[in-house]
Amino acid sequence: MEAADSGGVRAQWAVAVAGGVSPSVFFDDRLATVLRQRATGEAGLRTQYRQLLDLLGKDRLHPANAQHQSLVAAAWLRMDTLADAIPAPQRAGIIREAGWRFRSADLAAHLADQEPEVAMAALSRAELSVEDWTALIPRLPVRARGFLRLRRDLPVDVEALLARLGIHDRGLPRPDNSVAPEPASSAHAPATRPLEPAEPAEPSAPPVAPALIPLHRRERATVADPDETGRSEISALVERIAQFRRERSETGSDADIAPRLPLGEFPELPERPIAAFGFAADAAGRIEWASSEVAPMVIGTRLVAPRALASTIVEESAIDRAFARRQPILGHRFTLGGASAISGEWTLDAQPSFSFEGHFTGYVGRLRRPLADLEQPAPAEAREADRIRQLLHELRTPVTAVQGYAEVIQQQLFGPAPHEYRALAAAIAADAARILAGFDELDRLARLETGALGIDPGEADIARLTRRIVDQLTPVLAAREAGIALVLTPDASLLAGCDSDDAEALLWRLLASLAAACGAGEQLAARLSPVILQGQPQARLECSLPADLAREDNLFAATARPPESAINAGLFGAGFAFRLARAEARAAGGALTCEDGKLVLTLPLLTLSDDLPSHQAGVAR
Repeated sequence: MEAADSGGVRAQWAVAVAGGVSPSVFFDDRLATVLRQRATGEAGLRTQYRQLLDLLGKDRLHPANAQHQSLVAAAWLRMDTLADAIPAPQRAGIIREAGWRFRSADLAAHLADQEPEVAMAALSRAELSVEDWTALIPRLPVRARGFLRLRRDLPVDVEALLARLGIHDRGLPRPDNSVAPEPASSAHAPATRPLEPAEPAEPSAPPVAPALIPLHRRERATVADPDETGRSEISALVERIAQFRRERSETGSDADIAPRLPLGEFPELPERPIAAFGFAADAAGRIEWASSEVAPMVIGTRLVAPRALASTIVEESAIDRAFARRQPILGHRFTLGGASAISGEWTLDAQPSFSFEGHFTGYVGRLRRPLADLEQPAPAEAREADRIRQLLHELRTPVTAVQGYAEVIQQQLFGPAPHEYRALAAAIAADAARILAGFDELDRLARLETGALGIDPGEADIARLTRRIVDQLTPVLAAREAGIALVLTPDASLLAGCDSDDAEALLWRLLASLAAACGAGEQLAARLSPVILQGQPQARLECSLPADLAREDNLFAATARPPESAINAGLFGAGFAFRLARAEARAAGGALTCEDGKLVLTLPLLTLSDDLPSHQAGVAR
């Protein structure tokens, strides 16, 4: 959704410029359009924050227009509101993203007053002119000025201004006996040109000892003699390098493609488990070749124990007997030791190899991890689920073709088409999309019931998700004077051990099916609380049933179609939706049952300790 929003803004901008619209006039329209949008959800907040950064980051932002000035003021207020809702690390990551120009000194000053990570990201990302830097730096907080010393692409005049303000590089002191002390006049080279900051500069810090100045800056100050213009050859070269970098960034070719050392910017990836590898063993049973990913860990390992001379001991294992008789080794258990990636039980499959003369040369084979002893469904159920999946695969092909041809007509890809045909094609494409969504639900139910699909582990805030879904359903139900009254247990931490997206899909399918079946003026009561079942903490969500569903003998086989509603819980009605939700709850370790006229959902919790954040009690209506 974020990519679509930013792409749409850029497309509108290109169309306006091509049509001859003044960029400044269109900029006012873009800013007003962004401010009219009401951001909801985490993705929407981040999208609007990124759009405001793109608009406020321009170098020309303040035309002599009172209406536009009010829009800009509203934009700064919206930025502050979004900053309260988006965590600082996420805002810093958005600022560091490529693809937008940061040339506004006002935006840099605004972001420099925020959290350290946000200020660092903004000051390391800003591309300002020398005049803007000269006017901005004296107004920056002292804490934020130090971030500029981490940059190596600032103009020489800006670096001189930082030196005048007492902002120096963080360098370790040099030993007194390593380099002879230099006179203070050489350590503190004069500024390359007189600076006139916009505001009176703060008193500079005490002079830094020559030993505390990094070596490269001391050499620049002592080796080159300044000319009559105040610039040395080295400073001129640095200025040319900075100018080259600025011009390259303007052309969009400043992508960082150089390799980087792993210095903690990215979290370490978990070690990939090794499921199988090939090998070759010599005539003594010692592995002499293996796949490249495990070769250093297994080369030299013996498949059989060495036998002593004149030994009459009978082989103890099937692998030893097969090796002594030069027979194939198929499906035998083998234990490997050593590194954690290969240690444990393996299944050995190998074939003996012989030379052209008929001499035994060893074994060539493969080691693979044994299959987990999972509880398999009944064969009849597995075959039935497989037939359903094959049938769905056969049905998807024509439906997908129909959808594709309808979109071709609707979008006029092969030529102009009458508007009536385009409207019919759009309706056909929408119906095909709904049918494909129903096929996906059937396939998901079949795979969940046969164990071919599971729920990924993770952390899901059940209380927050339930409250948000009820809030989304409330405006739709209010039109029919219906609703769902949700009661949350106060100070209860409800973190379920399943993926957040899967938990949200389960709760939406459950509550939306109940809401779609509500009649006019019907109120449902729901309660979410932690309980202890069989010694394990679980979240229990119970909700009363609408009158239409309460009359059903078997809720999970209900065939009653809900009335026309803006709430769509699925293509096949409430009974199928409840069966799918029950299968998802079981895959997550919970259950979905119907008890005393109420639908009860239980999901296992991670913990109920006070260390986890608690939720305030409340009633969502």
